[in-house]
Amino acid sequence: MDATMPNSQRRPFSIKLWPPSENTRRMLVERMTNNLSSPTIFTRKYRSLSKEDAAKNAEQIEDAAFTIASQHYEKEPDGDGSSAVQLYAKECSKLILEILKKSPKTEEKEISISEVVPAVQQNLFDISKGQRAFIEAEEAEELLKPLKEPGNPYSKICFSNRSFSRGAARVAGPILASLKDQLTEVDLSDFVAGRVEAEALDVMNMFSEALEGSNLKFLNLSDNALGEKGVRAFGKLLQSQTNLEELFLINDGISQEAARAVSELVPSTGKLKILHFHNNMTGDEGAVAIAEIVKRSPLLEDFRCSSTRVCSEGGSALCEALGMCSHLKKLDLRDNMFGPEAGLVLSKALSKHENLTEVYLSYLNLEDEGAIAIANALKDSAPSLGVLEMAGNDITGEAAPAIASCIAAKQFLSKLSLGENELMDEGAIEIAKALRGHNHLKEVDMNTNALRRAGARVLAQTVLHKDQFKLLNVNGNFISEEGVDELKDIFKKSPELLASLEDNDPLGEDDDDDDEEEEKESGGEGKDGEDELESKLKNLDVK
Repeated sequence: MDATMPNSQRRPFSIKLWPPSENTRRMLVERMTNNLSSPTIFTRKYRSLSKEDAAKNAEQIEDAAFTIASQHYEKEPDGDGSSAVQLYAKECSKLILEILKKSPKTEEKEISISEVVPAVQQNLFDISKGQRAFIEAEEAEELLKPLKEPGNPYSKICFSNRSFSRGAARVAGPILASLKDQLTEVDLSDFVAGRVEAEALDVMNMFSEALEGSNLKFLNLSDNALGEKGVRAFGKLLQSQTNLEELFLINDGISQEAARAVSELVPSTGKLKILHFHNNMTGDEGAVAIAEIVKRSPLLEDFRCSSTRVCSEGGSALCEALGMCSHLKKLDLRDNMFGPEAGLVLSKALSKHENLTEVYLSYLNLEDEGAIAIANALKDSAPSLGVLEMAGNDITGEAAPAIASCIAAKQFLSKLSLGENELMDEGAIEIAKALRGHNHLKEVDMNTNALRRAGARVLAQTVLHKDQFKLLNVNGNFISEEGVDELKDIFKKSPELLASLEDNDPLGEDDDDDDEEEEKESGGEGKDGEDELESKLKNLDVK
């Protein structure tokens, strides 16, 4: 439909890394063609391809890798596409090597990409590539021809990024109806963009009727500005699903009325493992409805309800429901207005989750009370926790000991984000001490925490020699010019491990030669404050 209602974001502007541009994809194909046909360590070891075969295989490799990475991006909690880009490159490299390994020693047999790409990808029919486009009946006839072929292998379809008209939907409907017994995954995200509401709802109804009674495990209806009318337009499809394992309703205008409709129309969630509601206008009453779905989903492993305008009442209802999901592995509640009270309810739920590996709790207004309760709960649960994000929660140094104690118990931690809080130097030192023995650590974000030279230095020294470490972010703090120089010197052999310091304020918010007392209270680098920090640092054996 025409309009979406995105949430206001309190986080800094971020660049989306996925999908790559068409030009980037073409350049990658050219590079892979060269790698497959030119002398390299691998073509010498196995065999090079002719330029023609290399070009054909390179296009197929890129297409397969792009599909795999795009599917990953849909489920990526961070949403900036960085992990999708990494997977894209990794899959291309892997498939190049597989092609070369399988290349025949004689010219008699041609190797197909289908021999090295996992069979699951051969079952995917995907028309989402390229720029968003409107589809009319004639184009739909041509585009969907492969789905009409007898015995086609497709069990997964992706119609995302193509806006279907009524005519195109009338063409697609009978085709989908003929396939519904073999379909297991359906992606209809962003498939009515730019259509007026009446036409969009008609298209949704036609697709819903065509797919009614299918036995889906995966359904993505994101980016369609559904609202309650749109949810009900998909009623026949939703009500007929009894084995659904993954449901995505991201950026769909899910208001409280729409959330109630989802709860009503998706009665069977006993097998649901992934449920995503990111970027909607759900509010407290809508969150209560979603909580009912969660209560009916005992096998839930991945729950995302971020940027949904949920406050304390709705947050408490959601968190209480999550206590019933003992299989939870990933939890993303970022960018809501839970407050400390909902944080306390969440802490009780988290104490029951032994399988958690990723927890995203940034921008929830938890404050010290909520943060301390959650840290204490996680300390005694989730032994395999790999990602912990609690940025932008007004957390001060008072909560640092509890957070540090929790972190110290998580030896598999790879990413820690505590940016945009008020931990200051003493809090940073507590955190650094807790991270000393963490060999899996890859990223630490302590931006905008009123850190000065001492706190930034000890963090840098703590992470510098960790084998897997990738990035330390201490930007937006009050590090002196000498401190900045010291950080750059610490990372001189690996400058890529230190994030930009362009937003650092070397003067500091409270840096006033005539206000030493205020500087001391802020944990600054006044004489008394620095002496106290230095005494703490002497007792800190950084490894």
